[in-house]
Amino acid sequence: MARHVTQRSATRAAASEPPALASRVPPHAFFMVSAVFHYLGPAFAVLLFAAVAPLGVAWLRIASAAVVFALWRRPWRLFLVGSWRRTRILIALGVVLALMNACFYLAIARLPLGTVGAIEFLGPILLAVLGLRTRRNVLALLLAVAGVWLLTDVRLAGQPVGFVFAFANCVLFIGYVVLGHRIANEPPATATEKRGNETGIDRLGAAMLVALVAITPLGLAGAAPTFAQPQLLLAGIGVGICSSVIPYVCDQLAMARLPRATFALLLALLPACATVIGAVVLRQIPTPVEIAGVALVIAGVAVHQELHEA
Repeated sequence: MARHVTQRSATRAAASEPPALASRVPPHAFFMVSAVFHYLGPAFAVLLFAAVAPLGVAWLRIASAAVVFALWRRPWRLFLVGSWRRTRILIALGVVLALMNACFYLAIARLPLGTVGAIEFLGPILLAVLGLRTRRNVLALLLAVAGVWLLTDVRLAGQPVGFVFAFANCVLFIGYVVLGHRIANEPPATATEKRGNETGIDRLGAAMLVALVAITPLGLAGAAPTFAQPQLLLAGIGVGICSSVIPYVCDQLAMARLPRATFALLLALLPACATVIGAVVLRQIPTPVEIAGVALVIAGVAVHQELHEA
């Protein structure tokens, strides 16, 4: 029985193994690339809000990412094979991606990027709590929470509607982390399933097709004016590649090799990245209190000890 369990675990690990080239890159490096582009793309999106509605920019982001994945991975074939359980997960992730992007853009249209980034982290920190194993990680978590608290700076009096969207995005981001980690570590195919060399990136592409269907009723009308303005359309496509292709692919490569709790705690870097990018690209200069928050977040990540889940 023990031998059977060991073989099954090895098979599962092999099924989620990243490509040979990617496996030589530390997973934390993929996370850092994802963290930068996670907010660099949205920072450029904010600049588009003067000409395109936030939901229209969200549609352009998801549509361009879906086209890239369709041409690159042909992910629609995943819906033709496999069980309903697996298809259900892909559909759920696609709906979460659509709503998460919509709420995120509606939030950053009203609030500083750093504030939305800080709120976005409050949900994943709960995932980190579930995976804590050592006192060192407790300290890391406390430092990160203190940093996020300073970054948020309790500005609820400014744009209450913006905070509603920001906290909705926070909840949806938890769903993205949980479902994203699940598709990155999908168990091997059963005897009745024919998946070929399917990877987490293929599953992400399939979910992005679902996200396009889900976001279209909300954002297509807002994106329509860009179809007659090539410069705006190209800018929207650039936002999609920077926001949904590069970071989500890097997330999959990192999630396949990092425990979920480790990945969730490393997300503490996101509000720090959001604050820095907001300052550089959008001239949203942080206050001394916010700078202290960035320092605490970075200290928490530095103290963090990698977790090994069962």
